Amino acid sequence: MRKLRNEELGRKSLGDFRNADKLPIIIVLDNVRSFHNVGSVFRSADAFLIEGVYLCGITAKPPHRDINKTALGATESVDWQYFNETFDAVARLKRDNYELLAVEQTESSIALDAFSPDINKKYALVFGHEVNGVDQKVIDVCADSLEIPQTGTKHSLNISVSVGVVIWDFYAKLKAGI
Repeated sequence: MRKLRNEELGRKSLGDFRNADKLPIIIVLDNVRSFHNVGSVFRSADAFLIEGVYLCGITAKPPHRDINKTALGATESVDWQYFNETFDAVARLKRDNYELLAVEQTESSIALDAFSPDINKKYALVFGHEVNGVDQKVIDVCADSLEIPQTGTKHSLNISVSVGVVIWDFYAKLKAGI
């Protein structure tokens, strides 16, 4: 077996990426404090052709060298917007007919592996602060919450890992339904 060279991977140009059909998903970052996590989210959003990223509250925004370090240029390909308040971002998404889903451990959260996204819906996936999670005020306006099943001693994953897991799950399920 031979490792493929970068030029053999069939990667999209920036123009091709911008013109490509995207998965109807907006990632909402609710006060994510780590620049590296933000950069990683952009990179995952690019990898799976996600519609966009909403950066809210204290979440860092491009351009910033620490975001760029992990984003590897994805801040140039992925559409993004900044909101002072996460609630304003989710209110807009709700008006635009996105189904709001908090990725959070709640009393009635749905295990990610048991959730089936509807190919005819648009989704806004809200990920929260590294310590405090998604703000309760934001959870209150979400249709549901999703939880990544975990069986170890820890109760959470790093935010950038969580985004990657959830996006991959949606990508795989939506592509299988197309």
